[in-house]
Amino acid sequence: MQKNIIAGIEKNSQSRLYNQNKIWTKPFILAIIVVLGLGVVSLFTGVYDISGQEDGMEMFFITRVPRTVALMLTGAAMAMTGLVMQLITQNRLVEPTTTGTIEWAGLGLLVVYLLVPGPSLVLRMTGAIIFSFVGTMIFFLFLRRVRLRSSLIVPIIGLMLGAVISAVSTFLGLFFQMSQVIEGWFVGSFASVQAGRYEYLWIIVIVTVLIFIYANRLTLAGLGEDVATSLGVNYNTLILLANGLIAVAVGIVAAVIGNLPFLGLIVPNITSMIRGDDLRSNLPWVCLIGMGTITLCDIISRTIIMPFEVPVSLILGSVGSVVFISILLRQRKSRRLR
Repeated sequence: MQKNIIAGIEKNSQSRLYNQNKIWTKPFILAIIVVLGLGVVSLFTGVYDISGQEDGMEMFFITRVPRTVALMLTGAAMAMTGLVMQLITQNRLVEPTTTGTIEWAGLGLLVVYLLVPGPSLVLRMTGAIIFSFVGTMIFFLFLRRVRLRSSLIVPIIGLMLGAVISAVSTFLGLFFQMSQVIEGWFVGSFASVQAGRYEYLWIIVIVTVLIFIYANRLTLAGLGEDVATSLGVNYNTLILLANGLIAVAVGIVAAVIGNLPFLGLIVPNITSMIRGDDLRSNLPWVCLIGMGTITLCDIISRTIIMPFEVPVSLILGSVGSVVFISILLRQRKSRRLR
């Protein structure tokens, strides 16, 4: 009798785990419909009257379609990088904004502008990717060298590092009279996105596929170096691969769009609180919610003071700061209960 009860419990737990890891569920299909609906709203949101002008359809495919596609790809990229960084560091408050990665990307853009007057988009992306990788590696090496008693210290250190790099970028920009580059990068906006200026964002699809392929190994890496090594995972190589994928995604977004704060913090935390920490099953959800979040914020930025447009980074920063503070307060409350 006791064996039958234990077998029944194991069967039920396996069934729940299987249902949780299924991707094509009713909630996921409903989420896809909602995101597609936001995409349609984005296509028909703007000051220019595409239905009442002779060149309306031409402008539709030159500006509206590229902007909506860029929103989807960017939202997926930043949310995905936040999920991977949180998994590797075992810290829910980590993402490109709170580790200084995005500031390193901005410094890379500035250096490229200083070395090559009028650089192409490929050169800007290359500089942003290289500096993002270096900055992320410095942050991870610091975490491995120093033992921190509180998880709250990790994002604080990342924010301090990002502030230092931002100060260096500002100084170089003022010294070489290139401050407009920093200002243009800091104001993350999709207003300049049009056909011919966003296509490199499709590289994010390759990054997403690679992360999905290595999802199980990255999940093991999130358990710590000792556990991952004992399970046959080359921890250091995997960390280098993860940092490289993060740098590529962040560098491309920084070069094409600019600074998009807290997106990688909001989406993975919401997903993890609902679904747990399995990277493979969470990745489609994270990408989808990231698409919907940034599309909704962009629609608000275009309509809040119409006919003018607010940078989407302002909306994301406002929402993200509230979520960031809420997570801090929640962790403090759970610590008191313990």
